[in-house]
Amino acid sequence: MRTIDPKDLPHKVRCEDTRITLSDGTTLAARIWRPETDQPVPAVLEFIPYRLRDMTAVRDSVHHPYLAGHGIAGVRVDLRGSGDSRGVLADEYLEQEFDDAREVLAWLADRPWSNGRTGMMGISWGGFNALQVAARRPPSLGAIATVCSTDDRYADDVHYMGGCLLGDNLSWASVMQSDNALPPDPEGLGDDWQDVWLERLHGSGLWAEKWLEHQRRDDYWRHGSVCEDFAAIECPVLAASGWADGYSNAVFRLLEHLDVPRQGMIGPWSHTYPHLGRPGPAIGFLQELVRWFGHWLADVDNGVDEGPRLYTWMQDSVPPSTAYEDRPGRWVSDPSWPSPHVTAEQRPLLAGRLGEPGDTGPEAELMVSSPLSVGQFGGKWCSYNAPPDLPYDQREEDGGSLVFETEPLDAPVEILGAPELDLQITVDKPVAMVAARLSDVSPDGAATRVTYGLLNLTHRDSHADPAPLEPGRGYQVRVPLNGVAQRFSPGHRIRVSLSTSYWPLAWPSPEPVQLAVTAGRSSLTLPVRDGDAPDAEPFGPAEGVTPLEVQQVRPGEQRWEVRRDLVDYVSELLVVKDLGRKRFPDGLEVDQRVEERYSARGDDYDSVRGEVTSTVTFRRGEHATTSVTRAVQTSDAENFHLHATTDAYHGEARIASIDRSRSLRRDLV
Repeated sequence: MRTIDPKDLPHKVRCEDTRITLSDGTTLAARIWRPETDQPVPAVLEFIPYRLRDMTAVRDSVHHPYLAGHGIAGVRVDLRGSGDSRGVLADEYLEQEFDDAREVLAWLADRPWSNGRTGMMGISWGGFNALQVAARRPPSLGAIATVCSTDDRYADDVHYMGGCLLGDNLSWASVMQSDNALPPDPEGLGDDWQDVWLERLHGSGLWAEKWLEHQRRDDYWRHGSVCEDFAAIECPVLAASGWADGYSNAVFRLLEHLDVPRQGMIGPWSHTYPHLGRPGPAIGFLQELVRWFGHWLADVDNGVDEGPRLYTWMQDSVPPSTAYEDRPGRWVSDPSWPSPHVTAEQRPLLAGRLGEPGDTGPEAELMVSSPLSVGQFGGKWCSYNAPPDLPYDQREEDGGSLVFETEPLDAPVEILGAPELDLQITVDKPVAMVAARLSDVSPDGAATRVTYGLLNLTHRDSHADPAPLEPGRGYQVRVPLNGVAQRFSPGHRIRVSLSTSYWPLAWPSPEPVQLAVTAGRSSLTLPVRDGDAPDAEPFGPAEGVTPLEVQQVRPGEQRWEVRRDLVDYVSELLVVKDLGRKRFPDGLEVDQRVEERYSARGDDYDSVRGEVTSTVTFRRGEHATTSVTRAVQTSDAENFHLHATTDAYHGEARIASIDRSRSLRRDLV
């Protein structure tokens, strides 16, 4: 990323910390960057729970001053109950959060320096609530930019996928368990900071428990899912994501279903802003934000409302790797979505092969019952920009799967969109899942996963009203895979792999399952993009303001280890995300380490276990606080079992110790 000294921006930038008082008396911590100009300017809000004084301080220092330097006030506000904002954060996307956002937007629109028009931007949580607040139509809100987010909280979020419980549900709940256990900064809040901390520690609850109480699509998940009423959004929407992110599907749906000015872009990136994008290439996303908000909030005639609706990075074939600096490929553009350049191509699943369009073959019943170790090379459901967390070579995974593969391709095949499998199946148990993977197989046999999909087969007809399977009965089921843009090179093969488990990416079924797939009556549909369709001009280079300088006091480490014990037959995946200790310019030091462990013994489904531990320490001079959280999830055929502990220390004194346990009945999951 090209860094720009703030002095070289078109406007000088003023930064101030302030507090916004809501109608119920709660105050929120805010940081505002605005241009020094006599002209009124719009304000763009990023409203998230990730602590503006420390945990997002470096990232915020890159893009909010950039917006301000180009005539748009950038605003970061910590949600109620996070950072130095007062109150308690009890769950994601509560109506209270949306009410607070509307009050903050009204406050910004009423500032003496404001032109009365506001926008929202954000990645992940901030992208979610930008969509959700837009659906509530605050008077001043004129445009949003949503990055790595979703319109559907049940079908396409960190909790469930295809009705399967994701392993990241535990991981994400543990992140928020840790964040909710962190204290406010005494310098940012005041003398009663410890009282506020204790209120959070005891009031935020165990979020994994809440999410396991809702194992099917019900009103809990419909709340905040803007797909329930796309027409509620009436302002322009810029949507972005990456192929290594968990949220790329939403970009397609927003472009298809919204009836407002809209634009989408999907690059090779993980869960990160495109100007910080990894795998690269990163792009000049901040320039795009300046154009987007400049046009819709300040009437700048810059042509942002013209041109293609969708820009995607068409990925080339690459060897399998858990991390890439860059993904080779090119930008392509489509005038709309669905695109006139994409057609559906159906390929039959035949005994031992993936056929050509129009091929036929005899029916054959092919059986698979996968070991629990299938999935250990699957990577994270969502790459959180913390490599190595991408899927590795699929050959070992495919050894426990049912495989269909083409002959070597005579010509390149490019796809854009969501592949889909239609499977004729039978199973021997009432609750079962199928994991489907699409891989690019090179001439040397290495298999790079391109995309995948999951389906809890009890959800074959409905996520709201699942139904058990009748063992031995035949079913025709549809398994959508995640959308992707991929060019399969000549000489490579296209492979479909099916397994009955994919742990720890997805929590396994209650017991081992034998799945039969009828070849000759099952097929793969690929969204093939016309090779003669237009490419797109590359985006400008990534740039941003010179980031806040932070000293690395203790080095961190990243680890991703697969362990196999051939005595007790225990398989374990260990993930370490240690950010080390960092010192901020004001003297604050933050030390963070997280370990995740996912294990199982042989094919004992009752032995499946996930555990996440997190330790975070804040230091400033003699002042120190530490929060230690641990969450464990296990299961048996009937229940999920949760156990979580939180310990908080002020210096050497433990000021809180919280222990929560709960068993919840499995609901056809």
